[in-house]
Amino acid sequence: MAKDIKDLAQEWLKLDKEKSTADEIYKLLVHADYDELERRLRNRIAFGTAGLRGPMKAGFACMNSLTVIQASQGLAAYLLENEENVKHRGVVVGRDARHNSEKFAKLTAAAFVAKGIKVWWYENPAHTPLVPFGVRELNAVAGIMITASHNPAQDNGYKVYYANGCQIIPPRDSGIAESIMKNLKPLTWDTSVVDDGNLLIEGSLALVRDAYHTAVKLAARPEHLPPPSNTDFRFVYTPMHGVGLRPMKKCLESLDMTTNMIVVEAQAHPDPDFPTVKFPNPEEKGALDLAMQTADEASISLILASDPDADRLAAAEKVDGSWHTFTGNQLGILLASYLFERYSASKPKNKISMLASTVSSQMLHAYAKKEGFHFAETLTGFKWLGNVALDLEAEGYDVTFAFEEALGYMIPSVVHDKDSIAAAAVFLAAVSFWSSQKLTPYSKLQKLYKEIGHFEDANTYLISPSPTTTNNVFNAIRALEKPHPSKLGRHKILRWRDLTLGYDSKGEDHKPDLPVDKSSQMITCELEGGARFTVRGSGTEPKIKLYIDCVGKSSQAAKAGAEEVLGSLLREWFNPEENGLKLA
Repeated sequence: MAKDIKDLAQEWLKLDKEKSTADEIYKLLVHADYDELERRLRNRIAFGTAGLRGPMKAGFACMNSLTVIQASQGLAAYLLENEENVKHRGVVVGRDARHNSEKFAKLTAAAFVAKGIKVWWYENPAHTPLVPFGVRELNAVAGIMITASHNPAQDNGYKVYYANGCQIIPPRDSGIAESIMKNLKPLTWDTSVVDDGNLLIEGSLALVRDAYHTAVKLAARPEHLPPPSNTDFRFVYTPMHGVGLRPMKKCLESLDMTTNMIVVEAQAHPDPDFPTVKFPNPEEKGALDLAMQTADEASISLILASDPDADRLAAAEKVDGSWHTFTGNQLGILLASYLFERYSASKPKNKISMLASTVSSQMLHAYAKKEGFHFAETLTGFKWLGNVALDLEAEGYDVTFAFEEALGYMIPSVVHDKDSIAAAAVFLAAVSFWSSQKLTPYSKLQKLYKEIGHFEDANTYLISPSPTTTNNVFNAIRALEKPHPSKLGRHKILRWRDLTLGYDSKGEDHKPDLPVDKSSQMITCELEGGARFTVRGSGTEPKIKLYIDCVGKSSQAAKAGAEEVLGSLLREWFNPEENGLKLA
């Protein structure tokens, strides 16, 4: 029998020792705002993709001091039960510059110290990839990064990396979630252990940062290759009010390129309110406007941008008088081609491996077929790209690169997660290399299109009113035809892969080649005519995401093909008006 909401409120008030959030719940209780109390208290913030993320408010459903302590205690207990030498090896704790990030990081550290576990403490705000790098560098059992990446200013998050330097995957995520539920009563609220010289807290940012930038330099300019001949180009960079500027400067120092960068001053320094952008996400329309303005004023034709925690990278180039913003898929193939062309000469091609997630363009797969290196497809997210890369390395592959269409690029020699600084270093090395061939990133992309085929996407999302609606829509799609729909629009479906039900029309015994997850909706189809798409329910937002990729003899033909598939999906499968879905 479900608890009365007033009992849940009393439970919160008994546990929460922070006055501001305790007062929030107390006032809602006094004013009998039971609807809001239901939203705040009934369902616990889900420990899923890499950890927690949500709005900073009082309540079990939100990010706040109590839920951070509970997550830390649960994670600590799980590690003590499942790993060896935990207290000595310790955990890495880092944070970005968002509201409450420092407080949440200190509460995290205090919770681990209370369990007798050493904490490798990052004294200042840092970019997210420095935590997984630190886990491997320091041989820690785990890493925690307090960040909400590119979410709005009112959000924060708790991102967990395991001892292998990757985001957590099943069954560890559910194991940690269960452990949290067994460790809900806070052992300590005392954050003074971080500042007062506790022997279990060791400041380690400088040590890790130097090793990280050495790895970045080697990734961009391996010692066996001659230095680039042309490094006199300039570019504009924006960290988008986040923590990217300091590591980017350090990166450029190691590459002897400090004079190449002009910074967007209005967005240069951390500001948790993100005052100049509607959403602090370089993918969002208008996010690069100030960077473009800065570049135009300085007659510069190249822009780089990081999101606030500096794990995603965006790029734009002035082409024939107007700005071309590279999609994640386009930047992904550019980085992949450079790494392959420059670094493959000394390695057997069939031992080189690159990865992309199932929602990303098939262009990398086509490139791998053409050049003879190994390609692997993974489920969505860098938790899968990172862990699968480690598996491939264990099999003897030299994993050189991985990417996902949402501006995420992984340079495995640096870190097994997306990293805007490592990716920027490789991209700048690529720009130097291409310029000696009289190519820019855009003209190099056109060259790749001619060699591999023109790939274009038509990605979008639908806002769903509820998980129930999302499930009903997907179940209705499956019921259109048995064993699955055979056509979409005028195109025959050549392959149907349903990772919710575990069915693949082309798989051996119809078993899929990727992990099945009955709790999330995901269908991928290959169509006659060169199109491929994945439709899935988001694990972190009330969205149904549509990823459509099409190859054609020209970019116009490929784009038209992708848009045609999108139109058919909306008309025949998703019916937004009928199902109460809102198109982005």
